[in-house]
Amino acid sequence: MSEEKMEFTLSSSSTLVRKVKQLCSTAVITAGLLTAHGASADAILHAFNWTYDDVASKAQEIADLGYKKVLVSPAYKSSGSEWWARYQPQDLRIIHSPLGDTTDFKEMIRALKSKGIETYADIVFNHMANESWKHPDLDYPGEAVLADYEADLPYYNSIKLFGDLSNGFVSGGDFHPAGCISDWSNPGDVQYWRLCGGSGDSGLPDLEPNNWVVSQQQEYLRALKNLGVTGFRVDAAKHMNNYHINSVFSDEIKTAVHVFGEIITSGGAGDTSYDSFLAPYLNGTSHSAYDFPLFASMRSAFAIGGSMNKLVDPGAYGQALPGSRAVTFSITHDIPTNQGFRYQIMAETDEYLANAYIMGRDGGLPMIYSDHNESNDGSRWVDLYKRSDVKGMLKFHNAAQGSGMQVMANNDCIILFKRDHIGVVGINKCTDGQDIWVDTSVNNLWWYKNYRDTLDSSDVQNISSRWHKFYLPGRQAKMWLME
Repeated sequence: MSEEKMEFTLSSSSTLVRKVKQLCSTAVITAGLLTAHGASADAILHAFNWTYDDVASKAQEIADLGYKKVLVSPAYKSSGSEWWARYQPQDLRIIHSPLGDTTDFKEMIRALKSKGIETYADIVFNHMANESWKHPDLDYPGEAVLADYEADLPYYNSIKLFGDLSNGFVSGGDFHPAGCISDWSNPGDVQYWRLCGGSGDSGLPDLEPNNWVVSQQQEYLRALKNLGVTGFRVDAAKHMNNYHINSVFSDEIKTAVHVFGEIITSGGAGDTSYDSFLAPYLNGTSHSAYDFPLFASMRSAFAIGGSMNKLVDPGAYGQALPGSRAVTFSITHDIPTNQGFRYQIMAETDEYLANAYIMGRDGGLPMIYSDHNESNDGSRWVDLYKRSDVKGMLKFHNAAQGSGMQVMANNDCIILFKRDHIGVVGINKCTDGQDIWVDTSVNNLWWYKNYRDTLDSSDVQNISSRWHKFYLPGRQAKMWLME
């Protein structure tokens, strides 16, 4: 986006006027440039690979921090201690994995609900576990697991979600033919063939969306809804066609739940991955999605040589999803844990600035990711959910809910925007600090009120004149909230 400059004409000929005009050469003062009012956008904690007991035990802490929703890892039968094993379902009819069983899952939902927090579940409907070495006939959960069920039937029936555990769940006729994806730019290829790991790996058996498969997946969703789940993250949605997605998510199942898909792209409109996969998904369903276009816009803006002008209104030119259908983020579990996506990891300071942007802006449901160092990145995202800066961002975000957003200043280095009169967010990606003068009368900021930075409580702005200077330190974010 080209930088626009505006001249302000004041009746006064004071030195302040000259100072403001000088500042306009570096900081664009654009009162009311972007105005938007969105619905509730409660922050989501992605408790990646947390046990259900651990989530339950932290329910009070999570509530106190200001999260309103928690996304947990897939709840069904899976085995193996590795994080990726959670994304290889063996049976949807019970919850039984290293993260806990159905009883643990129920208790977690109860604990979260008692604190006013919703539970979102990660689901995998594209494929089943890669167990060709175990049962090449594609019978799931397989004879060995069915024998385990039979040996302790009272227990397994007590954690059953639906179905008859004396029989199998799906069999060979419920899958596409074996074969690995070869053309990753071709949606038909990506949605029909298997995800394979190379070196002769036969891949994850790709489910055929026939009547039986769809009915069983619907039973699973109904069971989770009955337990109290209010949101679903659709893993590998890129690998499912819209017919499958829309067949499973009937109007009945979608009622009173939030559904969003994981479709990784390199950008927004004009990017091949967006045009081939995410755009058709958005056009063909009513669901939300991870806002990878906005993520790409942030990576570009915060990068060396990038411009913060890109973040003024990226949705206006297809570089961000509509707020009502966006789940915004600075990192997802797919990025650091998959070699092919690690190029998208931002520098730590850039990621901090990106969090301030998504938590300060109006539009989308912001998600904060927190893991147990599954990616071996030096515990970078361990306990991120409760880091002091994130806590301050949550405070600002929750207080600004329902308030409009207006950009007041922007240039290559900074963006300064307000949430009506409730608060002001300033982000400076560059190393040098900048003074930004704002006409408070045009921008309707309230006088004689303290605006305290939720990231640094010692920084208090008290507006007492028409022109007010906001100082944005280098490589920092400010989130001033009116007291």
